[in-house]
Amino acid sequence: QVQLVESGGGLVQPGGSLRLSCVASGSIFSINAMGWYRQAPGKQRELVAGISSNGMSDYADSVKGRFTVSRDNAKNTMYLQMNSLKPEDTAVYYCNADLQSWSSEYSGDYWGQGTQVTVSS
Repeated sequence: QVQLVESGGGLVQPGGSLRLSCVASGSIFSINAMGWYRQAPGKQRELVAGISSNGMSDYADSVKGRFTVSRDNAKNTMYLQMNSLKPEDTAVYYCNADLQSWSSEYSGDYWGQGTQVTVSS
């Protein structure tokens, strides 16, 4: 079995920073693309940042220059460094990964349970 677990969310003042982590665990052979998504109340889930297995990344226009996505393949971990946070960044942040398991039945697309980020003074 495989699971993704996010951590690092919390309450921060505007202009502050947070670092989110996403750890994939279980019977994992390899992880392809990974991404961070977010969903604010009353809004659809949106892609915030994505990163390929070789480290190429892309970002939503709203976070370019403020957020940085990275990954440590040896640790099956992805990070999201969020700087200059704004109230409009408030949302539940989800980790997503497309991976291959040693057991083919567990290969596929996985989501974490989400971590709340609140930007408020």
